[in-house]
Amino acid sequence: MTDAFFIMGGFGLVIGVGLAIASKIFYVYVDPLILSIEDVLPGANCGGCGLPGCSSNAEAIVAGTAAPNSCVAAGDDVAEAIARILGVTVEAKEPDIAKPGCTYSTAAAEIKYIYDGLNDCKAAALFSGGMKVCSIGCLGLGSCVKACQFGALSMGKEGLPVVDETLCTGCGACEKACPKNIINLSSVTRRIMREYTTEMCTTPCQRSCPAGINISEYIHQIAMGNYHQAVQVIKERNPFPTVIGRICPRPCEDDCRRKYVDEPVAINFLKRFAADFEKKENKRILPYKAPSTNRKIAIIGGGVEGLSAAFFAARLGHDPTIFEAGPHLGGLLRSAIARYRLSDKILDWDIDGILEMGVKAETKKVMGKDISLQSLLKDDYEAVFTASGGWDSRLLKNSKETAGPIPGLHLLIDLLKGTETDKFQWGSDVVIAGGGKSAFKAAELCKNHGAKKVSIIFRETRDQVKIEKSDLENIEKKGIKLIFNSGITEITGEEDQLSTLEYTCLDGSTKKTIKAKTLILSSGRFPELIFTRINTDNDDAGLSVQWKGVEPCKPSTLNENRGLFAPVDVKTDYSAAIKAINAGRRAAASIHMVINGLPLSVPDTILTPDSMVQNIETLKNVEIMPRQIMPLAPCEDMETCDELEKGFDEKTALAEAKRCLQCGLICYKSSIN
Repeated sequence: MTDAFFIMGGFGLVIGVGLAIASKIFYVYVDPLILSIEDVLPGANCGGCGLPGCSSNAEAIVAGTAAPNSCVAAGDDVAEAIARILGVTVEAKEPDIAKPGCTYSTAAAEIKYIYDGLNDCKAAALFSGGMKVCSIGCLGLGSCVKACQFGALSMGKEGLPVVDETLCTGCGACEKACPKNIINLSSVTRRIMREYTTEMCTTPCQRSCPAGINISEYIHQIAMGNYHQAVQVIKERNPFPTVIGRICPRPCEDDCRRKYVDEPVAINFLKRFAADFEKKENKRILPYKAPSTNRKIAIIGGGVEGLSAAFFAARLGHDPTIFEAGPHLGGLLRSAIARYRLSDKILDWDIDGILEMGVKAETKKVMGKDISLQSLLKDDYEAVFTASGGWDSRLLKNSKETAGPIPGLHLLIDLLKGTETDKFQWGSDVVIAGGGKSAFKAAELCKNHGAKKVSIIFRETRDQVKIEKSDLENIEKKGIKLIFNSGITEITGEEDQLSTLEYTCLDGSTKKTIKAKTLILSSGRFPELIFTRINTDNDDAGLSVQWKGVEPCKPSTLNENRGLFAPVDVKTDYSAAIKAINAGRRAAASIHMVINGLPLSVPDTILTPDSMVQNIETLKNVEIMPRQIMPLAPCEDMETCDELEKGFDEKTALAEAKRCLQCGLICYKSSIN
């Protein structure tokens, strides 16, 4: 008995000594700061911060890779406690809220089969993608509800998930649990940055709208009598609802499914009704904004695109200022549209709404004369966006000056006019972008004025360019370098001088840089570019401003659309104001990416006119309902009319809104049982 006691005691002593030695050998130091922060965190381990758990988040907070308020499960008190431990302040954080994207439940939608398996969406999705005919629709088995640790989700009476916004922490657990990707996190920033993709539930009218307005939702709000909410929905993607309600070419109505039964819904007239209601009430309805970033953005040009870019930049929390060369904001909206279609007071109402979002504006400020790229960057503007417009800007200025808003950039048409060559800033290294045989004449002109090196960049291959082979060979013999199948993707410079440009091969990813003191563009407008300051020692010393300019994101991921003046780019003017509005939104999103160090990219599955999307072209059980007619002014002489079209009254608008089928991807509302 005694021997056994000593043997067991000896074993225990040896093991204890071994563990003590091992604890010293394998000891891992844990920063007490990490432990302090981990104690403050709620311990939910939900992963909403993007990390495996609270311990990992505490480490990231101490390392500076996560903010003190990165825990989505905690409240402001926890964020402030962490900030006190670190000795820092907490910046305002934009909330994320889960948002389901499906309109019709399995009971209301067309199904392929009756599912009687495991009560789990992922299990159901294994059988031919689920029971719905719709390829992306909610399966309604509540996997997202089970994944939510905060009780913010429940299955509604209609068989679709319902979010309690007061309980939702934006952790993203529901988003990860959904096999159809039909529930996503939503915030002001996410909505502005978002591009529609083929995986989203979009309606035919929404896909056809150049601005991507949620048309069925604002019509639904009108039908419910919620006119203010309808305006909120419209302004999510359109800062000019009152204007566009009068002048839009209405491509959405061409694709309205109701046309298969009788006539398309009067979508744009309903937009005008909601916008006019706001104006008559004289109570400005402003969409939501992200918390202020105090980051200054300069927008060159006060036309539709520039105003829209400033509007969305302000909603992203930035401080945009518009610099307009003319005496008034509005661009072509003010100068080219008949007053009986668009009066100044209507235009000014929408512009005032943009300014009320926090946008500043300065008129009679000509880029290159009153202000310059380098002066704006020196004045702490983190980005400068050029939206100077097309032919309208050239005509409105009523000037023969060839100097443009961007250092070193000129238009080919100005050079070839022949009367203004003395005003060109001839450089030793000249690059001409496009222009066909006209570029050859320009290249020879540059050589005659002392250019040492002249290059011409064509977007076409040598075989595709519409120039005789002998002409190509002759120009090359004159020392002109020809670069084919390439697009200019970036320019750089210092102070008021262009220095280099980057071009990329359109059938690959090869990028090259060449010197360029002058860049001549074969286009009717200067390109939209985002300029930022390059961080160098010289910049810090205040000796000079080095800058670079890049294009905003494009609505395409195809290689052929990379670089300046690609097939998707605008060469002269936008064909409709609604298209310029979306270009402004995409520019604001691109500016946000650039100043935050994010890659300039769009989803691979971005929705384009060529995208293959599930659709239907026949409708069943839909009652025929006549389209409401726009009332016209009882005026024989249009010159004395305030407006020719008078707009819907409330009764007419409600009747027209009821015609909307409230479509989903392929679902729609039947009116005949």
